Amino acid sequence: MSPLLHVVLHEPEIPNNTGNIGRTCVALDCAMHLIHPLGFDIDEKACRRAGLDYWPRLDLREHASLEAYLSAHAGARLWVLSTKATRPVWEARFCAGDHLLFGKETRGLPPGVLERFGDRLLTLPMVASERSLNLATAVCSVAYEAVRQLVGSGGASLDGAGRLVPRGADRGAGEPG
Repeated sequence: MSPLLHVVLHEPEIPNNTGNIGRTCVALDCAMHLIHPLGFDIDEKACRRAGLDYWPRLDLREHASLEAYLSAHAGARLWVLSTKATRPVWEARFCAGDHLLFGKETRGLPPGVLERFGDRLLTLPMVASERSLNLATAVCSVAYEAVRQLVGSGGASLDGAGRLVPRGADRGAGEPG
């Protein structure tokens, strides 16, 4: 089964943010891509110590660099999230399998990335006096907007209990089609 979405973190620095994002990815049937270098350790011992009991269910993919990620996913539909963008996230039309690229907590994405993908830049609007949202909050907000759109367009579905049906899973009796 392919993931509903791909959440891509460019050089994340804060382990708690990445842990929270990983939990969101598990809950939404998303893959999480980590682009190195990371500001923390994600070996089995570190994850166990942090109490990340859901981590084994996470579709985790690591990449040595942004260029390695881009090369591995050359045909992917990529959306780039930044506080420097002017296009609100809800103006995008998300499709199943889209990739959502987020920058590091302290500096966001490098200027070259923003220039390279200028037509794919999105933002979560906020008042002018605030500089940013917490990375885990931003990822969760964008991912749920994408899922909302996908359910509305038929690119994803909910079962009778209001739960996401993983892509490629058989729908049970009485579930919406």
